[in-house]
Amino acid sequence: MPPTDGLKVARSSIHGYGLYVTRRFVVGEIITHAEGVVWQEDDEFDDTYALVLPSYTVDAAGVAQDDYDTSVYFDLVDQTRWINHSCEPNTEVDAAWDAETGALRAWWVALRDLEPGDELLYDYAFSGHIAEPCSCNADACRGLIVDPDPAELAAVPEHLMPLLRLTPVRHAP
Repeated sequence: MPPTDGLKVARSSIHGYGLYVTRRFVVGEIITHAEGVVWQEDDEFDDTYALVLPSYTVDAAGVAQDDYDTSVYFDLVDQTRWINHSCEPNTEVDAAWDAETGALRAWWVALRDLEPGDELLYDYAFSGHIAEPCSCNADACRGLIVDPDPAELAAVPEHLMPLLRLTPVRHAP
């Protein structure tokens, strides 16, 4: 698939490669749509480049509703797989199910104005049990790629706790 106009993949100082803007984007603008393959939680696949999103159900009126009790993995197969994590993101990813086609749609929206040369970044907000070290170097870096929700911070493995730059809420055993 061809790259999206206004974006380019290049080496990143954060991690490996990154996706950079080559034109100006304004706050609220959709930057790009993702293409991907939907996998279920129990499918075997490499989830390195996958978004974890709620599944959906279709109500009696034919409207898709997010099902937060079940997750699906949207394995990115285009340039969006190179968007790196930051604890101070400049984009957010939105997604919705298209009930008519049964397809999952995902897209990135600018959280602030972006200028040519800016690397696209979003907060991966991993679950605590799968947190990993963060190298975003943002002023507000949490030290780990992890959802800052207290319940998720409480699930961070002990060996990673020294890297955490937030005060986790630990539950009594």
